[in-house]
Amino acid sequence: MSDTEVSGRRRPGAGQVIGELLLTAGVVILLFVIYEAFWTNIVSGRLQDELNNSLEESWAEAPEAPGAIGDQPVSPLIPALGEGFARVHFPTLGAAYAIAEGTRNEDLRAGPGHYPDTQMPGQAGNFALAGHRNGSGAVFQHLDRLDACDAVVVETEFQWMTYRLLPLDQASPERRAAAQACLSPEQADRVSDGDYAHLLGRRITVPGDIEVVNPLPGNPWAEPDPELESVLTLTTCHPLYSNTERMIVHAVLVETIPKISGNNPAALQEQ
Repeated sequence: MSDTEVSGRRRPGAGQVIGELLLTAGVVILLFVIYEAFWTNIVSGRLQDELNNSLEESWAEAPEAPGAIGDQPVSPLIPALGEGFARVHFPTLGAAYAIAEGTRNEDLRAGPGHYPDTQMPGQAGNFALAGHRNGSGAVFQHLDRLDACDAVVVETEFQWMTYRLLPLDQASPERRAAAQACLSPEQADRVSDGDYAHLLGRRITVPGDIEVVNPLPGNPWAEPDPELESVLTLTTCHPLYSNTERMIVHAVLVETIPKISGNNPAALQEQ
């Protein structure tokens, strides 16, 4: 008498086993997508709220702004890793986020993170931020919607700093025309024909392209000096739902105003 007859049933065939394995794999993938796309966003939303609240508390407890603060950038003190110290506003995207110091996993779960070796807001050089594009809050999900001259406003304890996206075109005269639309004449010269002519407002590169966060992005590392522009660099994964490439956004500082009642930058109202 065979084992099959003793058990009273047939052993599952290869097709049935493969089908059950595929079904199990599909369930696992579905659960991972739900976790990545929904649950991590919920957790990150709570962490972002906590970061915002701690930022407000620290600003409320700090001394009043020095009377001499005006339109010259005053950089925040270097914060501890994980600490919030500024906000980044995207008026055309209708979004704003508290910024944490650091780009560790725990930092980026709370919001955009500042590369610690790069400059602070308003400093000559490169203020560089990283953020997730999918899951964990997806704070940089829509960077691909930003266009040349779009504003990115950085809010510090005492000031508002408005950055404008660099031209998306490499070739002149289109590049010069785009630069002249929102940059000073001196900045337009540097961006169209000078030492910033190689920088695009948005581009795609490889994950190993670390020179995008250098003081002069795209050039070998050099100590920042007062002759450099104050550049904002945003980095995130590309394409959406993948990390095989990186999307890079570059903007340049065009306006700094003190943060006093009723003195918000006009750029915050742009749609």
